[in-house]
Amino acid sequence: MKKLFTTLSNIWKIDDLRSRILFTLLCLLIYRIGSFIVLPGVDHAALQTKAKEGLLGLLNMFAGGSFSRASIFALGVMPYISASIVVQLLGIAVPYFQKLQKEGESGRKKINQVTRYLTIIITALQAIGYVRSQITPDAKMMSEPLFTISSLFILTAGTMFVMWLGEKITDKGIGNGISLIIMVGIIAQLPFGVTSEFTSRMGGQGGLIPFIVEIAALFLVVMFTILIVQGVRKIPVQYAKKIVGSKQYGGVRQYIPLKVNAAGVMPIIFAQAIMFIPSTVSQFLPSTQPFLSSFSNINSLAYNLTFAFMIIAFTFFYTAITVNPVQMADDMKKNGGFVPGVKPGKTTGDYIDAVISKITLPGSIFLAMIAIMPSIASILGVNSQFGHFFGGTSLLILVGVVLDTLQQIESHLLMRHYDGLMKTGRIKGRTPIAAGGPVI
Repeated sequence: MKKLFTTLSNIWKIDDLRSRILFTLLCLLIYRIGSFIVLPGVDHAALQTKAKEGLLGLLNMFAGGSFSRASIFALGVMPYISASIVVQLLGIAVPYFQKLQKEGESGRKKINQVTRYLTIIITALQAIGYVRSQITPDAKMMSEPLFTISSLFILTAGTMFVMWLGEKITDKGIGNGISLIIMVGIIAQLPFGVTSEFTSRMGGQGGLIPFIVEIAALFLVVMFTILIVQGVRKIPVQYAKKIVGSKQYGGVRQYIPLKVNAAGVMPIIFAQAIMFIPSTVSQFLPSTQPFLSSFSNINSLAYNLTFAFMIIAFTFFYTAITVNPVQMADDMKKNGGFVPGVKPGKTTGDYIDAVISKITLPGSIFLAMIAIMPSIASILGVNSQFGHFFGGTSLLILVGVVLDTLQQIESHLLMRHYDGLMKTGRIKGRTPIAAGGPVI
């Protein structure tokens, strides 16, 4: 405990790290304040009677309750996530975007600009659907079409502002800004979920014992999730000895830590964003609602099977575009490194690719299992508000973002020769080599 307080005091001593953390907290505070600002022309009291369940309840949790409050940030960052998915898919199929990906920093700026424009279009479409389907006529205090037009511009501006906040956090704060914004929205709903489950259990649905069992089970699931997220497959790398003058370089065995879950939580975020499409389409095309209704119900078999399949597919896809075995093998060869028992060059690249494929399959299945756990919890009688935290997207986001943020704080501490928050770095004299695997 004393060491923990010493480490926390060290964080405050580092000027750059302190300013980054304070800037991040300020941006998140601005986001939370904005989530309580209701759209002009909306009677907030009339909205309280309409609870959000199922997929809409999940979207409301991602938006930190803004969705149900008809806030100016009601759509959150999900339109930006959807736009990012589309642009990444275009990077595989369209030669122009493939060329931009190879142009370095200038290409990345052009891709980001395209993503922003696409975000505006997606947000505008979702804003129209949101106003028509989620705001009841009795809650509207302005006449049509003035209310729809004004809400369209305000919701679009709100999403773009949240996206801008996320980018500023990434540049000048600590952690990934978009991920932190989603995480804060989820954490904001946790007290309501726990309170709702406790009230329902104490109200006659089992009593205190089932509630304690659920809390214990949640703790075990979180611990298991952390183990999987942090799990790595270490590939040893030996560097040849070089003598320059009177000094010897190289000759040290290092390792490449390939993550079991190299894609982080991005596959489940991508899949979740696409699973919002059926409900959006059914709002514009009512005739398709009978067919698409099963894909909008998070407890239906069709929804969960489709969701799980998409997560597995996106895991392989995202791992393939973020972890490049050929580049890793070339870098090792240039620096005089090799995997013991494997020829340098193409053979090493094929070996690393085979290892990644073997560990990605169980990692993707794990993501799919965690994603559908809220549905299993609902079948077992857990309240839907609390069930979202029992697994699924919310748990993976919380674990992934917290670990990623702690690792960034750790790097700042270690660079200035302070003790870190986590047990990372050298293991038995070996030094890890960064090997991709982003966390959102």
